[in-house]
Amino acid sequence: MIGELARHKLRNGLTIGGIVIGILALTTMGAMAEKTNKLLDGGIQYFADHVSVTDSRATGFGGLLQVDKVDEIARVPGVRAAFPIVSTGAHHDQVASFGPPPFISGTKAGYDAYTSVHLDLAQGRDLAPDAQGDVVLGADFAKELAAKVGDTVLLPVPPKEPREGADSKPFRVVGILAKTLTVPDNGAFVRIADAQDLLRLRLPAAIRTAIDTSRLVTTIDVFADPGTDLDDLARRISRGVPGVKATPPSELVAQFRSASLIFSAITTGSALLALLIGGLSIVNTMSMAVVERFREIGLKKALGARTVHILTEFLIESSVIGLIGGVIGLAAGAALVAAINASTADQHLELFLVTPRLVAIALAFSVGLGAVAGLIPAVRAARLDPVTALRYE
Repeated sequence: MIGELARHKLRNGLTIGGIVIGILALTTMGAMAEKTNKLLDGGIQYFADHVSVTDSRATGFGGLLQVDKVDEIARVPGVRAAFPIVSTGAHHDQVASFGPPPFISGTKAGYDAYTSVHLDLAQGRDLAPDAQGDVVLGADFAKELAAKVGDTVLLPVPPKEPREGADSKPFRVVGILAKTLTVPDNGAFVRIADAQDLLRLRLPAAIRTAIDTSRLVTTIDVFADPGTDLDDLARRISRGVPGVKATPPSELVAQFRSASLIFSAITTGSALLALLIGGLSIVNTMSMAVVERFREIGLKKALGARTVHILTEFLIESSVIGLIGGVIGLAAGAALVAAINASTADQHLELFLVTPRLVAIALAFSVGLGAVAGLIPAVRAARLDPVTALRYE
C-alpha cells in the first residue's frame, strides 16, 4: 500500500494537500468555537445556581443598587442567602478582549459555601474574611501584571498616559487562581469594602466625595432554599422588592446555549468545507488508481482474491491518505492558532482553544472522509470481472 502511495507522489501529494486545507480550516474555526463554547459553558455553570438581581432601571447588568436591598431580598420566602457584589473594570484604559475584559469583583466572606462554582488556587491562599488591601488574581490577569504572591499591584491598572482623576489603590497579592480557561482567569477578587472603594475611584473626581459608595453594590447574588425553583424565586423577588430586577436563571442559561449553538455551527461549516475539498480530491485519486490497476486487480481476483479483499485494500488506502492529510492539517492548524494566541495574549484576545475533543474530531473526520470518499472507487474495483480486467490495456 505504501508503495502505491509513493508511486504517484505528485497526485497523492495534491490530494493530501486538499485534505490538509480542509482539516486546517476545521481546526482553526473549530478552535475558535471551542474557546467560545468554553466561555459560554463557564457562564452557564456560574448563573445556573443562583438568581442575579440588578437595578430595574438599568439595561443588562448595568446600574447600581442600594446595599439595603440585600436585607429586603433576604426576607423573601425561599431565599437562603443573599450576597452583595461589586464589580468594576480592572483598567483605567479601554482594553480589547475576547469575552469579558479584566475586572475586579468583591463580595462578603461566605459566598463559597453556597456557590457550586469553586475556583482552585495555584499559589498562595484565599482572602481572609476581614481582609483589606489583599487581592487574589486570576491566572491570565496575574500573567499580564507579572505578579507573584507577595507582590503589590495597583488597581485599577493605571493608564498608559497619566491623567487627572485616574487614581489607583495598592493591593497585596495573596493568591493566584489556577487557570480555568473561562472568565475568572481575567479577574481580580477582593473583599467588598475594597471593591466599593475602587468603585469610588472610578467616579469622576468632582463627585467622589458626594457619593457614599459603601452603600452601593452592582448586583446581588441570591441562593435559594433546597427544593426552591430558582425561576419562581426570581419572579417573587421582582414582584416583592421595589426597584430591582431578578432575572430567572433559565433565561440566562438559554441565552448562553443559543450562542453556543451559533459557534458550534462554525465547526459544522468548516467540516463541510473539508468534505468538499478533501472528498472530491480522494474520489478523483482513487478512481484513477482503479483504472491504472485494472490488470493488477484482475490478476488478484484470478488468483483467488475475494471481493471483500479488494474492497478492503482500496478503503485502507484512501483512509491512509485521509489520515496523513488530517495529521498534517491538524498540526498546521494547531501551530497557527498557538502563534495567533501568543501574539494577542497581552491584549486579552486569546481567540482559540485546541481541545482533545477537537483533535479527536479532526482525526476521525479525516479518516472517515478518506474512507467514505474512497468507497465508490473501491466498490468499482471490487466488482471488476477478472477476465475483463486482465484483457484491459
